[in-house]
Amino acid sequence: MNDFRSFNPKNRLLIAVALLSATIVIAWLLTPSPLRLQLVRAEKDKLTVSINNEGIVRAHDTYVVASPIAATIERVLLRTGDTVTRGDVVAWLLPLAIDLQSREQTLARLQAAQARWSEATLLKREAETNHNLARHELERQKILVRDHFISPQALDHLIARESSTRAAISAAHARTQIAQAAVTEARAAVDTFTRAAERKIAVRAPASDRFLSINQQSERTVAAGLSLMTIGDPIQMEAVVDVLSVDAVKIRPGMRMLLKDWGGDVPLEASVRLVEPVAFTKISALGIEEQRVNVIADPIGLPWPLGNGYRIQARIILWQKDAVLKMPGGSIFRVGQEWRIFVAENGRARERIVVIGQRNRDEVQIINGLREGEQVIRFPSRQVSDGARIMVE
Repeated sequence: MNDFRSFNPKNRLLIAVALLSATIVIAWLLTPSPLRLQLVRAEKDKLTVSINNEGIVRAHDTYVVASPIAATIERVLLRTGDTVTRGDVVAWLLPLAIDLQSREQTLARLQAAQARWSEATLLKREAETNHNLARHELERQKILVRDHFISPQALDHLIARESSTRAAISAAHARTQIAQAAVTEARAAVDTFTRAAERKIAVRAPASDRFLSINQQSERTVAAGLSLMTIGDPIQMEAVVDVLSVDAVKIRPGMRMLLKDWGGDVPLEASVRLVEPVAFTKISALGIEEQRVNVIADPIGLPWPLGNGYRIQARIILWQKDAVLKMPGGSIFRVGQEWRIFVAENGRARERIVVIGQRNRDEVQIINGLREGEQVIRFPSRQVSDGARIMVE
């Protein structure tokens, strides 16, 4: 076999170039290709941490007018939005006429009460008569004992009898009073039904405001306690937003609230007035029971151009600061108790430990470990490691 040195210089050069090319090709084939990733620049900007949820707008103070009795309501001629003054008649109620069965039962109770009173009166008279007889008999026996016609021991039986008949009078008198009270009660029930069927009852406005809703417009029979209408001030509104109880503990009175998606171009501003101290259970769209708390806020500035029951999207500002070094939340990942990122340096991924601060759903504040202007891998996958070759998509 010919030695490499036996080739002429030209052939040796060609062979060397071929070997070098083959080595480069093999090295290129064995070297992992750069990872195509998205990069984002670390910049300082405003960062806001908030709680977002759907809510409604409602009148600050409302008055629900309800029917005090079961009755027939006459047609209400008022309309939603009309003004009303405190004390104005807003509806007329005609009490339901007593049915035949109830009428007969009421009259029967009156007759029974009258019969018991008559019986008690006769028993009282009988007790008084028995007492008089016992008293006269006792007086006669006392004379006979004094004249020694009978022994004193015979007098004891008459004394006991006179005392017993006197007690019977007291008991009969009490039964008479009870019977008289029953008669009075039964007669009052009859009179009440009679008067109720002959007169109307006026329902008056409890406050001077506007009608927010009229639930019973037409004439119909209503039950006792049924809501007839709602009165309130359409100018004095408040926002009500229910949040998870774990979020409610972060909210304090005075925090700023922005009302979005209400129909206008500019969000409306509000200030949190109250975080209700009691939670309630609500079923989520996924069928999960959640403990939620109502957060109530008042307008800031001009009254809202919204009506009672309007839907809103509320954003409660928990924390806000300008000129914060921040990154997308998808750029950071956790290793043990440390937060880390991948920084792009000269086409390589370099892993760094960072200290984070506030964060919201999309962004996170970087306190230490990163400088403004540095490029960071936006969504690092498991393929990314320290020193890996990268290129921008």
